[in-house]
Amino acid sequence: MADESASPKPVRLTGVLGVWLFFAAIVVLRLRSGEDWVPILDSANLVIHEAGHPLVGLFSSRLSVYGGALFQLLFPLLVVVHFLRRGEGVGAAVGGVWLGENLLNVARYMADARAQVLPLVGGGHHDWAEIFNRWDVLAADTTIAGLIAFFGWALMLAAPAWVTWVWWRDSEYT
Repeated sequence: MADESASPKPVRLTGVLGVWLFFAAIVVLRLRSGEDWVPILDSANLVIHEAGHPLVGLFSSRLSVYGGALFQLLFPLLVVVHFLRRGEGVGAAVGGVWLGENLLNVARYMADARAQVLPLVGGGHHDWAEIFNRWDVLAADTTIAGLIAFFGWALMLAAPAWVTWVWWRDSEYT
């Protein structure tokens, strides 16, 4: 089997602009929804989240509560790694924005652990209420969520900034 890693491919300005457009679209859609929801993307993220519970549950029913967030973050992380291994900075940056956006969703769910006002799929148990109870940090749900949200926004900004820097570094205009 051939080595999957490749030398970095040149980053084009159109790719850089596309990553910034993806970031901007997510921000605008989150703001316009009034509920921090990006219709198509977050519907897919929810499916990935929900699929994680039974898949992890195959190995341990006690750990299945972690499967949602694990899959929701692991899937875009694997996209980032895939594109980095192929030397495709634009794809990696899009994956980074997607991962950051998922961190925002996880943070929103975490912040709801005590209040439990978010609608749950199937009306089931609140993942983060259970997780934070297990960890004995339920009273810190909003603090932890704020930290995770900070990292989400930082990643969402860092990914397009990084690919812009790669483009600038390698461009003939420097």
